[in-house]
Amino acid sequence: MNITFYLTAVVAVISTFMVITRRNAVHALLYLVVSLLSVALIFLILGAPFIAALEVIIYAGAIMVLFVFVIMMLNLGPQSVAQEGQLLSPGIWVGPVILTALLSGELLYVLLRTPGRVFNITTVSPKLVGMALMGPYVLGVELASMLLLAGLVGAYHLGRKDRSDGGAS
Repeated sequence: MNITFYLTAVVAVISTFMVITRRNAVHALLYLVVSLLSVALIFLILGAPFIAALEVIIYAGAIMVLFVFVIMMLNLGPQSVAQEGQLLSPGIWVGPVILTALLSGELLYVLLRTPGRVFNITTVSPKLVGMALMGPYVLGVELASMLLLAGLVGAYHLGRKDRSDGGAS
């Protein structure tokens, strides 16, 4: 089990690094999907199948569709049409396909290694989740909220248009 965890973690780190270093947004999105799928597999390996399913449904599904929709709506002109034509070349898909195949093999190994194994399912009330998040894990929650706020402020400053008329911004 440890080898699958570490192998999945390596795939997550590699694909996240590829997200950061890609210049083309569509290529970065392909690697981001692989990164999100590897995080979901890590959750599954650690015994949290519900969170793994939420990771796939919410992040790898819904949010990635939103990202692709935004990129399509930007329509960057003739240059983007040429880039879309390059997406059909097999060389672009090699990296994400290799990483996804590795993750798929690990998932099959985890699910099929003990056929009679059933995940340990326990019910947790929303009250217990809230008490845990606002109790021993409050520092992590606050750090995550600050990180999201910093990302929001950074996205605003990167996306706003500079005013050259000297007005207050």
